[in-house]
Amino acid sequence: MMLVKILVGICTLIVLACVALVILQMKNRSEVNRIWHSLETEPTITKFTQDMVVELPPPVQRYFLHAITPGTPLANSVELKMAGNFKLGDKWLPMKASEILSTRGFVWKAAIGQRLSKFFGADYYTNAQGRVQFSLWGIVPVASDRNPDTVRSSIGRLAGELIWLPSALLPPQDTQKAVNWKDVSWKAIDDNTIQANFQIDNEPISLTLVIDSNGKPLKISFPRWGNQTEDGQHTYIPFGGEILAEREFAGFTIPSQLSLGWWFGSDSPQETLCDRYAEFFHGTIEQAEFH
Repeated sequence: MMLVKILVGICTLIVLACVALVILQMKNRSEVNRIWHSLETEPTITKFTQDMVVELPPPVQRYFLHAITPGTPLANSVELKMAGNFKLGDKWLPMKASEILSTRGFVWKAAIGQRLSKFFGADYYTNAQGRVQFSLWGIVPVASDRNPDTVRSSIGRLAGELIWLPSALLPPQDTQKAVNWKDVSWKAIDDNTIQANFQIDNEPISLTLVIDSNGKPLKISFPRWGNQTEDGQHTYIPFGGEILAEREFAGFTIPSQLSLGWWFGSDSPQETLCDRYAEFFHGTIEQAEFH
């Protein structure tokens, strides 16, 4: 009789724990959906013209005229559908995700892995707040980071992903009053390398693109806050990758296939550590809707 009571007690505790986990995940998903909706924007009526970039260096003009077809309504947000592979530890796992990226932040909702090793969760940044939260099978929490280091790293991610929303990198327009970063300043390092410098919520950004003779971006790089170091300490780390393909969506030509990772561009004959580039993301943009 005593054994039965113990077993019943154990089962009750397990059920209560499961219920608590489900409630927690429902609360997390509700928070993510609320932030997603807060980043949605209305379509604009202002259209892109060559005059908007006429005062920029010629290579920068080349990039914008390749990325945005003249006459395209400027967008303050884009909703993306993507698929690919994500590296966790030493394993590459299949990934499918949706994302909203706007002039106020981003939300990335993803499913990574398969069968018994499938993780669901989200990354987001908005209103100077960033978070990473993932759970096994959408129930058991495995990651929940919300601290100043996560915020700084999330700002870097937001900056790098603006290549999917090139209108946000234009000189300030009347449609961009809600932008939470200081005016973008562009320069040409050479005829095929351009750099945008600005701030997002007081975090300095230096975004570098390598482009071809037509303005097509081939590589992206920027310093991003992270702890992928020998001692695990946070610092600015070269981050970026190769742009392998592009696609046109409603007047915007954006990278549609790319690989990204930490320490991009750090390998050289002078590099003391061999093959330091830590690639972890292979993604393909399947759909993009601009607003």
